[in-house]
Parts: sequence; structure tokens; C-alpha cells
Amino acid sequence: MSIVVMGNAAIATTPERSVAEIVQHALNGLPAPAMTDIGAVCARLPVIETLGPATLAYCDTASFRPGEPGAVQASPADHTDMRTLLARVSTEDADESGLAEITSPAFVVRSGSHILAAAGYRAWPGNTAHLSVLTAPAERGRGLARVVAAAAVAALEADLLPQWRARPEASRRVAPALGFSELGSQLSIRLMTADSRATRS
Repeated sequence: MSIVVMGNAAIATTPERSVAEIVQHALNGLPAPAMTDIGAVCARLPVIETLGPATLAYCDTASFRPGEPGAVQASPADHTDMRTLLARVSTEDADESGLAEITSPAFVVRSGSHILAAAGYRAWPGNTAHLSVLTAPAERGRGLARVVAAAAVAALEADLLPQWRARPEASRRVAPALGFSELGSQLSIRLMTADSRATRS
């Protein structure tokens, strides 16, 4: 299940109605900002796995700071060189980036045939474009994430709102450099249920 907090409002999504009732009862009275605090949530629910919390940042046209033109190329998201980039990083980094799930073209910086950094977005419901960014380990710290992410945001259709979801501090630093503002947070959890107890016993 997932909990999203925006200001003083929170929403939790669960796979089943029975789980929703348990979560609602357990979290009732907890201040919204605490609902993505791992300690506070684990104290009230039988959590067996967590992912996050991650910050949620958004950017409008007026706030966006574009990158330098000409440094980035567009590439098909399923290009062989993209698969090579994903294979060069850890599974954790690849999953965190979300780059394998983009629905846009990839915006890349290359050195010869090698992709040094790539970004793109996945169109989500509600006209949200979830940004995905990945830089090869040896190339980090050079500002390439900002360059490719700026190109991806600049290519967005006018009706799409760019969203930046980040857990690592390095990723969180890139977002404000592009004009994103952190407005919320998200915590994903897996609860102990009768089915999970049966599986573990």
C-alpha cells in the first residue's frame, strides 16, 4: 500500500477494502505529516517491508530552469544503449531511477556509443509526468542528471505536470536546481496479513 502526504492532507491506497479499514482505524488521529514517517507508521501497523519515504516535488512553467541546448540527444527508450546503461548500474539504482518504465523518448548525453546519463518520463493518470533520471556511476557529480532531466521536462506536453519523486539526497538536490518545489512525501509499505503469516510459517 502507499501513503501520500501533501501539506496537511494525506491519502492511503490499499489493495483491499478490509486492509483499508484496518489502516484507517490505525492511523486515525495521526497528523498528516507523520503518516510518511516510518517510525510513526510502524508503531501503529504490522509493517513487514517499507520503501521510502520519498519526497514529491513539482514544477510549473514559470519556475522551470531549462538547461543548455545542444548537449542532449533524443533516443528511443528501448534502444540497446539504454539497456546497456541500465546493466551498468546496480539493480537498486536501476529500480530507483524508473528509467525502464518511461513512456517518453529518452534524453541522453553520450560519449561515443556510451550513454553517460539519461532521463525521460512516464505519463501517469491525472496528467502527471513522472520524471526518471539515471547517471552512470563513473560520471556522477558532473551535473549530467540536471542536463538530461532539463531536456525531458522541456519536452513535456503543455498539459502534463512534471513530478520528481526522490529518496537519495543527490536526486533531491537536482530537483530544486531545475525549479522544482518539494510539496509532499510518499511512503510505500507492506503489511503483515493472514496470507503473509501463512507464507512465512
